[in-house]
Amino acid sequence: MRVFQNVEDLGDLKAALREAFEVKKNRFQYQELGRSKTALLIFFNNSLRTRLSTQKAAMNLGMNVIVLDVNQGAWKLETERGVIMDGDKSEHLLEAIPVMGCYCDLIGVRSFATFESRKDDYEEKILNQFIRYSGKPVFFMESATVHPLQSFADLITIEEYKRTARPKVVLSWAPHPKALPQAVPNSFAQWMNAADVDFVVTHPEGYELDPRFVGDARVEYDQLKAFEGADFIYAKNWSCPGVTRPADYGKVLNKDMSWTVDAAHMAVTNNAFFMHCLPVRRNMIVTDDVIESPQSLVIPEAANREISATVVLKRMLEAL
Repeated sequence: MRVFQNVEDLGDLKAALREAFEVKKNRFQYQELGRSKTALLIFFNNSLRTRLSTQKAAMNLGMNVIVLDVNQGAWKLETERGVIMDGDKSEHLLEAIPVMGCYCDLIGVRSFATFESRKDDYEEKILNQFIRYSGKPVFFMESATVHPLQSFADLITIEEYKRTARPKVVLSWAPHPKALPQAVPNSFAQWMNAADVDFVVTHPEGYELDPRFVGDARVEYDQLKAFEGADFIYAKNWSCPGVTRPADYGKVLNKDMSWTVDAAHMAVTNNAFFMHCLPVRRNMIVTDDVIESPQSLVIPEAANREISATVVLKRMLEAL
């Protein structure tokens, strides 16, 4: 595996899940794979779980780890070709990327959507430059459009806690005070469509996800109707994806607090588990009582980030 971006990069999803549970039983059994190998983790944006879990995963596999926070301690990077670099950016990404590739065996990159151009964001201009110019395998640690390490961990968590063979999983939009990317909901939709679940997406009008990710999932604009009989509720905010309203891409269309996941919402489910990728805005996305309830999986879900990253890095090492 040279690139980890989407669910299909893993191949057989059931086999990947079996591998994840094997790794979870003994996460240090493949330390020889990474001996004398180096993972470079590059962060253009803030991180807690992704940074810690991916660094821990690399260490599980015996790797050396270099972490680069582009915004602290590195030269400011220009990303566009043809620009006269007479401003505050001292280095171009086209030189920086191959230099980075000289110092490592695998590269992980985290770079969010800028909301300046939907075309640029959805073409993944930053991550694709790393794939093209680094000369090394590249894995996405959240990009403008996807967060596959998170969604793999989400699927592992659902597989662990499901009470029926084919559970009903609902992805629900929830309000937030600022514009957030669509990476997590895009990936979650993509991975749930690939898994054996009954998948429903619910959101207000104007928040329709890109068809390439939402696929054939059922879309329900009535949140309570979508929640009926659900086994898992995955709450997440996202800004306008610009599918039906291109001019509103990246904008907050509303902050309707009636979409906040509370006890009344959870009461119509099948005693559903609550999930969120974290960090979460309490009492906007979800109320205190729901996230603190025994049905909340936010901590086990976060813990599984180490497992999803370990499986991905293991497979990339095996392909070197």
